[in-house]
Amino acid sequence: MKKRIFFMIGGLLLLSQTLFAQTEAAPVLNSGNTAWILAATMLVMLMTLPGLAFFYGGMVRRKNVLSVMMQCVVLTAVITIEWIVYGYTAVFGTSFQGGWLGEIVGGMDKFFLCGIDKDALTSGNIPEVLFALFQCKFAVITPALIVGAFAERIKFSGFLLFSVLWAIFVYNPMAHWVWGGGWMQQMGAIDFAGGTVVHINAGISALVMAIMLGKRKGYGTSMMIPHNIPFVVLGTALLWLGWFGFNAGSGLGADGLAANAFLVTHLATSVAATTWMILEWIINKKPTVIGICTGAVAGLVAITPAAGTVDAMGSLFIGLFSAIVCYTFVAYVKPKLKYDDSLDAFGVHGVGGFVGAILTGVFATQFITGDGGQQGALYGDWHQLGVQVVVNIAAIVFSAVMTFVLFKIVDKTAGLRVSDQQEEIGLDISQHGEIGYGDNE
Repeated sequence: MKKRIFFMIGGLLLLSQTLFAQTEAAPVLNSGNTAWILAATMLVMLMTLPGLAFFYGGMVRRKNVLSVMMQCVVLTAVITIEWIVYGYTAVFGTSFQGGWLGEIVGGMDKFFLCGIDKDALTSGNIPEVLFALFQCKFAVITPALIVGAFAERIKFSGFLLFSVLWAIFVYNPMAHWVWGGGWMQQMGAIDFAGGTVVHINAGISALVMAIMLGKRKGYGTSMMIPHNIPFVVLGTALLWLGWFGFNAGSGLGADGLAANAFLVTHLATSVAATTWMILEWIINKKPTVIGICTGAVAGLVAITPAAGTVDAMGSLFIGLFSAIVCYTFVAYVKPKLKYDDSLDAFGVHGVGGFVGAILTGVFATQFITGDGGQQGALYGDWHQLGVQVVVNIAAIVFSAVMTFVLFKIVDKTAGLRVSDQQEEIGLDISQHGEIGYGDNE
């Protein structure tokens, strides 16, 4: 009798331990993380609309302001549809994981968010539908950055077709390679919030588009000055604000990593803006509003890949170097190469993104990543610097080749360049039948 009681008690204890262990292992929604990523998602949304719309819109001539804003609005809509239907599964699908195919492409198991209900959780114990929406905002802003390269001369229908194809065949593969378990992630590449996926990818495509589309009429001989600099300041402020969601939200948690990403993002941006201003002041004798705004964006771009791995000292140097390199490129290299990147999309995003991605391999520190985390050459890991160089050169080649191919396809079908007459009267009227200010002089 005593043995039976002993075995019953033992069995009950074992059962209770098993049930307790199962309960402990089951993921539970983290309401703090969820609330923060909801806010971060809204902040990243602000970067495209209205941030980038005002930033780019203010820098073009007044006859083209609506065309640039329209491009930002339409990309917010159509890329969202593409992402929910196909993009998310192409990047984060799991059906091909475990083999070489999974390092190249995502699976199709999450097509149209299939099988993801409101209770499904992902990293940080946040709803997967929220993670999908957060990532959607990255997919939206990346092709929108390219708008700055071909502003004032692109046909709206051709632009729209090119942008959707670019999202499918350039952005999605790159995002999978870096963030979705692809070969770049397997190599150990560091890209916390999109230096490679967003800025190098968009910046290189911007350069290819600017060269292949050709210069604007009168480029180099006529004055093409920004029509509304206060718009540029407003856009910069919104981008700066939204970038806190972009970078600090990428850790998917309301924790010390997010706080550090917030800090280094703000510091690098402040250093880059100040450095650009000083360079202009010394060289051109006057600091300009456009200059300090451009410097701020260069700093935001450069700190993006590093925000999860560098400390304050690293962010200071990244801000400093990004401003110096981007300023040199925009002020001296671009005029010598004589291509027409209307709003310096390549000079800021492509060059700044590459500077930030490489310097991540220098300044990443285990003080931030923790013991066993990745660190850079400054702290003894030269291998990480090599990985950053190889991965980002590969990204440049892929983006350039694919953009060239897509340009040729779209140009032969829908067409990409407006006529001389349409360019002369402005894209607001010729492409949209509207004017921004009641007159178009």
